[in-house]
Amino acid sequence: MRILYFSRDYTTHDHRFLAALAQTEHEIGFLQLERRGHALDDRPLPPQIQQIPWVGGQTPARFMDGPRLLAGLKKVIRNFKPDLIQAGPIQGSAFLVALSGFRPLVTMSWGYDLLHDVHNGRAWEWATRYTLKRSAALVGDCDTIRNLAIEYGMAPERIVTFPWGANIKRFTPIPHPKTPNSQLRQRLGWDDEKFVLLSVRSWSPLYGVEDLARAFVKAAHQRPELRLFMLANGPLAPTIRQILQRGGVLDQVHFPGQISQDKLPEFYQAADLYISTSHSDGTSISLLEALASGTPVLLSDIPGNREWVSEEVHPEHSRRVGWLFRDGDVESLTNGILHAVESRGQISAMGQAARALAESRGNWEKNFPRLFEAYEIALNR
Repeated sequence: MRILYFSRDYTTHDHRFLAALAQTEHEIGFLQLERRGHALDDRPLPPQIQQIPWVGGQTPARFMDGPRLLAGLKKVIRNFKPDLIQAGPIQGSAFLVALSGFRPLVTMSWGYDLLHDVHNGRAWEWATRYTLKRSAALVGDCDTIRNLAIEYGMAPERIVTFPWGANIKRFTPIPHPKTPNSQLRQRLGWDDEKFVLLSVRSWSPLYGVEDLARAFVKAAHQRPELRLFMLANGPLAPTIRQILQRGGVLDQVHFPGQISQDKLPEFYQAADLYISTSHSDGTSISLLEALASGTPVLLSDIPGNREWVSEEVHPEHSRRVGWLFRDGDVESLTNGILHAVESRGQISAMGQAARALAESRGNWEKNFPRLFEAYEIALNR
């Protein structure tokens, strides 16, 4: 079968899907809608994947480019002759395919398209409904996305939901208990008495990382043993550094920048607690990587996160894997950090429960084959 995989850019998630599809018997073409300034994943495409040159994929896509991109897509379809197109996000790549008239279309929601972009105006909502009406199947990563898709007109029986999952062979608990400390902590001089927090989300308003900076200042004044890994970067960098500097805790924070996939597991293993302050999420891959690494979590109380962590013990396991705090509430986040420090005696057991949860529900190798359920629905429609 000839499959055209059409995505917005080339991200870590795209690489994972394409690498897995490359191991199948199908012929896969990759079409990239735009390039947004810098490479989001610097790994080359698997050699089995055919990257298709066309009029798009070199610069950010603009509304005025629509007619040119649509004409270019129709030309790609005529030349590549796909049996099926998998495209996402909804209002971008999938919308163009819907406009082209090609069928069958398997639309893949990227989470933010239904959680955020659909609210950008009436045109975005119309594009969402138009695309879903013309999609033979939809792939989403959590029940929150499934419910929103149904709200915007997608038939429930044509939705396949599965967490994209973590590579649980690469993201694993540290081979021995966190005492003695990991080499990373040793290099930084963060001894066994330190309690280390980890944030890997982008420094942009959607991810609320400035709330973490403010909460860390408050918590660190009460518990000087607190330390923080703040990975990534973003437009809020000056604000975040200013908050930490004015709070007098800048020397308790390590800024390694944008970490390569090869080095990322060491940071999860070195942390005592993973924190996500995101205001909007489906199933966060970094959350699953933390769970797979045996690192307990503290998460904003939003629907996507509640599918993995609740105030009750997780129903699939006998022990808690983390906590929630009120989204956007710095005081609630501060109290959550302090409570985690005071509960550090439970961290090891929580880490074991986190790993068990990742193995049962968040395993990429086990979850990926469910994509073919969507293909089957689309081809039989």
